[in-house]
Formats: sequence, structure tokens, C-alpha cells
Amino acid sequence: MDKLFHILIVDDEPNIRSGLAKGLERHAELITTAGSVNEAVDILVKQTVHLVIVDVRLPGDRDGLDLVSFVHRNCSATTIVITAHGTVETAVEAMRRGAFDFITKPVDLNLIREQVARAADHYKLQAENRILKGKLAEAGEIVGIVGNCRALKDVLDQIRQVADTDATILVRGESGTGKELIARAIHDLSHRSNGPFIPMNLGALPETLLESELFGHEKGAFTGALRQKPGCFEQALSGTLFLDEITEIPPKSQVDLLRVLETGRFARIGGEEMLTSDARIVSATNRDIEQLVEEGTFREDLFYRLNIVPIEVPPLRQRREDIPLLIAYFLHHFCHRHQRPEKSLDSDAVQLLVQANWPGNIRQLRNVIERLVVTVGRDVIQAKDLPTEFSVSNDQTEKESRSLAEVTEAAERNAIQNALTMNNCHREQTAKVLGISVRTLHYKMSRYNLH
Repeated sequence: MDKLFHILIVDDEPNIRSGLAKGLERHAELITTAGSVNEAVDILVKQTVHLVIVDVRLPGDRDGLDLVSFVHRNCSATTIVITAHGTVETAVEAMRRGAFDFITKPVDLNLIREQVARAADHYKLQAENRILKGKLAEAGEIVGIVGNCRALKDVLDQIRQVADTDATILVRGESGTGKELIARAIHDLSHRSNGPFIPMNLGALPETLLESELFGHEKGAFTGALRQKPGCFEQALSGTLFLDEITEIPPKSQVDLLRVLETGRFARIGGEEMLTSDARIVSATNRDIEQLVEEGTFREDLFYRLNIVPIEVPPLRQRREDIPLLIAYFLHHFCHRHQRPEKSLDSDAVQLLVQANWPGNIRQLRNVIERLVVTVGRDVIQAKDLPTEFSVSNDQTEKESRSLAEVTEAAERNAIQNALTMNNCHREQTAKVLGISVRTLHYKMSRYNLH
């Protein structure tokens, strides 16, 4: 065990603190003790602690479970909970808040030594994972995100800047651009990486189930509620809650979501107890949310609460230089998954895929490569093996369609730039001249990188 390992023991009984410290003195170079949550927090703020052993019942207005939550929000330490009043509910709550293990009093010293050794190994593994992810991020690599184009590098720089904060993030981009990958990368590089990542697609749920999925329900709350069920806000405690297709949330649920974001408190359906959530919120949309606000279908205050840090994911047609890298990545991935020999695409096939329009973005490319891996028996995939929409006969149509889109975007960008220049960058006047809202102007300026 690393001789620099630091254990913090938190218990209101001095005899237990000193007994545990003496019994574990060979397991750490430094052992510190505290008699309350406030004392423990002072130590955690000032010193690096690797393992916290904490009693549930402590003096003051905060108990040991509150300390577990604090540790997993603010530190990278592992926690073991001990108590003389062990119940299944307490154990479940401790593990839900991020505790590594739960031990009942009277404490068997040999047992707790074993658990401390396991917790130390667990901490080291998590620390090594964080270091590895950090090194990959510094080297320009974030696991699962492939590409070298300038637009993607800008996104990765934003991820590195905001990941280790608790700021609420809105990821924007067309369908299939990898918004969930971005959210997962933010989670993995944050201090919450030991906690859960809970994805929820709001567009896939009927309105009648949405509230239950978000906030949970009590047994008997409605027909079919045969047991208590925690919602996503509970499941994501000390972790990240990813709300995909956020613009599909109905008006009533928008109000409920805003209340939780502002207060951190909610109740399960059919319940009276107010629960707290510290989940970090990352949401995503493929729609023009400013336009929805203007139309009155999405709450303006909720939009501002979600859009604290916006991240714009570029479509595949704006990062064509990354397509050969993505092709190679997906080829290797699917050859391994489907137990096929390694395959490659000839230059003509690669060129056709680079020139294609890709309305489905990376998801569409991924599906095409998987189909080719499964259906083509040769090691070298040729242009004639591509699906008909990528055939040479359709190539000119694809080019014309793409050129029109690119010309339209270029014209819009130039028009906005010229209008800004003519109006001395006065945004309200510029929006008026262009015949659009100020919110839409802000969105388009961000999209075209106009400052």
C-alpha cells in the first residue's frame, strides 16, 4: 500500500476514533480524526485525504451520510460508513450517495482492515483512471471522440475548460453528431467521474411517464406503482444527469424541472418528503431553442438556466477531413465486434464517403461502416460495395445538394457579418435590419463564430 495513504476517521466517540486509528496505523502513513462533519470538512478542504471512515450518527445538523455526499461532490476520496444502527435502508442510502462500503458496530478490526485495503485499491484504480484520462485529454484525445479538425478541437478545448466545474451545460448540434459522447466526456473528466452518468431521452417518453422517470414515485402513487421507484435525479446523485432532446419536455414538466434546478429539491410522485439532488445537469438539443422560446413553446427562464455554458457540436459535413479517421476507427471497432478479419476501404470508396452529404452525421457513417463490415467478404472494400446512395451515379447530385447548402451558409454568414459592420456591432439594430430576433442573431453568431 502507498505509504502516503491518508485516512480520516470521523466519529463522535473519542475511544472509537483512537481505537480505529491505532488499529489501522500500519495501513497509512497519516491518520487524522474528527468528531463532527464540520471538523471533517475543515480537514478535507485543507488536506488531501484518500479514505474517509465515517459514523452515520454525528452531532450537529449534518450526519455521516451528508459527509459522504460532500466527499463525492468535492473530493476524490473513498468512503466507508460505520454505524451502530445498521438497517437495509441506511446501507442502501449510503451506497447511493457514493459510499464504498457499509459496516455495522461493534466493528470487527480484522474486517475493517480488509475493507480499508480494498478501499485503498479501489482509490488507486480510480486515481490511475483519472490520470490516464487527463493525459489523453492533454494530448488531444478524449476517449470515444475521434477527429483532428479545428472545429472539433475547439469543442474539446471547451470540454477541458468546463469539465471539472459544476456548471450546467447545453450541448447543441444536429442529430447524430455525438452529443451524448460530449456529455460523457464532460462527466469522465470531472471530479464526478466516480459517480453515475444517467442518460435520459426526454423525446422517447410519453408525458404520463416523464414525471415519474425524472422524480420517481412512491408505492401506490398511481395504478401500477407496485413499489417505490427512484427517479433520475436520485439515481444521478454525486454524478451527472444527461437530459437529451430537452426541447421535447412538455410545459408542466418544464416548470417542475426549473424548480429542481433552482432549489435542488423535489419530491417523488405521491410522496411528501422533500429530497435533495446535487446532480450536474448536461442537456442537449438538435433544435433552434431560441426560436422555440420566441414561439412560446419553451420557457425563457428554463432556457437561460440550462444555457449557462453552451457547446456547439459541428455537423460531419463541416469536418470532412475527419471522415477517413472515423472510417478507420469504425472499421476496427466493428471488425472486432463481429469477429471479422481487419478490413480497409480503397481510395475511391473513401473519397465517395468524404464527399457525401451525411444528413445523419456520425451515426449514419457508423451504420454504413458496420453494414460494410458485415456484408462484404473481401478484406478491401471497394466503391462498388457502397450502398446505392453513395454510388458514383448519385455523386454529382450529392455534390450539387451539398454545394447549395454550403453556398447558403456562406451567404448567411456574410450577410450577418456585413450587417454587424454597418451597424457598428449593435446587435439589436443588426437583428432589426436582418429581420430576425436578437436571440436568433446570438445563436447564428455563435454558429458562424462571429464575435
